[in-house]
Amino acid sequence: MSLRFALLVSSCLALSSTTVLADDLREALINAYNTNPSLQAARANQRAVDEGVPIARAAGLPSLSGTASYTEQLQKSSASGQDRLFTAGANLSVPVYSGGAVKNALRSAETRVKAGRADLRGTESGIFSGVVAAYLDVIKDEAIVGLRRKSVAVLEVNLQSTRDRYEIGDLTRTDVAQSQSRYATARSALRSAEATLSASRERYIQFVGKEPGALQAPPPLPGMPAGANDAEDVALENNPDLLAARERTKAAGFDANAAGAGRLPRISVFTSIDHTDFLNTLGGGLVPPGTLDQRLTSASAGVRATIPIFSGGLPAAQQRQARARESATMEQEIAVERDVIASVRSAYSQWQAANQVIESNQTAVDAAALSLEGVRAENTVGNRTILDILNAEQELLNAQVSLVTAQRNAYVAGFNLLSAMGKAEARDLGLEGGAFYDPETNYRRVHGKLLDWDLDPAPKAQSTRTVDTKVQNGSISTDK
Repeated sequence: MSLRFALLVSSCLALSSTTVLADDLREALINAYNTNPSLQAARANQRAVDEGVPIARAAGLPSLSGTASYTEQLQKSSASGQDRLFTAGANLSVPVYSGGAVKNALRSAETRVKAGRADLRGTESGIFSGVVAAYLDVIKDEAIVGLRRKSVAVLEVNLQSTRDRYEIGDLTRTDVAQSQSRYATARSALRSAEATLSASRERYIQFVGKEPGALQAPPPLPGMPAGANDAEDVALENNPDLLAARERTKAAGFDANAAGAGRLPRISVFTSIDHTDFLNTLGGGLVPPGTLDQRLTSASAGVRATIPIFSGGLPAAQQRQARARESATMEQEIAVERDVIASVRSAYSQWQAANQVIESNQTAVDAAALSLEGVRAENTVGNRTILDILNAEQELLNAQVSLVTAQRNAYVAGFNLLSAMGKAEARDLGLEGGAFYDPETNYRRVHGKLLDWDLDPAPKAQSTRTVDTKVQNGSISTDK
């Protein structure tokens, strides 16, 4: 399919002597993979989701705190009271049992990390689908502009020829008027096609982050399914939106279990050490130095159990709320599954139909080209009118535009099918324009962090801006 597309596009753009270095689809996808702001934002959001794991774990880890205070007596209560007092202490608490709240919260956070990774895959696939559509739109619209420009040139020659023949009395004013009408209509259609091309190029910049050069025909799509059932089976196992929905259902179940922990006891062990220094003011200076101990140190350790008896129905309400949310995620999972099935079947049907349309339109182009040649030959012997030639030329143009459009639709539908199957990501497409972004790398980096001051540097934008790109037009010449 792509070979015929390349040949057709090349013939349509024969009037253009563009010397810009050609871009290919792989390069466009790599550029979007590395610089698209929506994809970069999704990666940053996933890094935020990763932090849910150490946050959940922190509730089950020991906590250490210290206190210090200095007191100055402004008015003494007795002659033996102290004037100044410094106290310091340290407290260590180690949770032993929390009714399963920490365990289930940690499981929920880890499950949401998996759901977030699936969401990231879905975002990546969606961005790639947008890039492919924008890429193919530029190719299609450039080809259509080339076809319509060629049509305008042909009709201009026809109009001049018609006028010349009218001057010698070979044709009538009606023939001239018909040629003028078709020429004006073709010029209008060319301007409309150029405006559409300009918009397509702007969408390309929006997704890819750079202006399109002379785009090459896309390569064949990899891993296309043999049938709709095969595509559906693959999608049910690999579609990222469905995988994310399944993980969220599991996470909601852990949340419900964690909510029920409010009814259960909490047990922790603790130890503390306290130091008091009267700064040699104990006794008010009325006793000899060294008589009273100016420094006191104490230490303690124990086990603390907190047993809820009545909380006004709060734990039950929290668990009922969590169960209702779990039920909602179950229904949402089924809804996503429905969407995936519908998307796969629709994309497969569109892909198949577009391929069949390509064959029909190719036949129409061949037949229309042969018909135009015959009409022109018959016109030379008086068996066909100028209107017949104009109609034959219009039929050929319409067939060529339909063929280019069908080529675009078939490729985009095929890529959308791969996307719905969960097979349209960087690794599936063999993009090797640098290191792949691996969300597990950040997860492993933050998973075991325990220090309160272990921070990341201030963030900087990773995507590229497009404010410096040129405003696009619909020209396909060297001065684009």
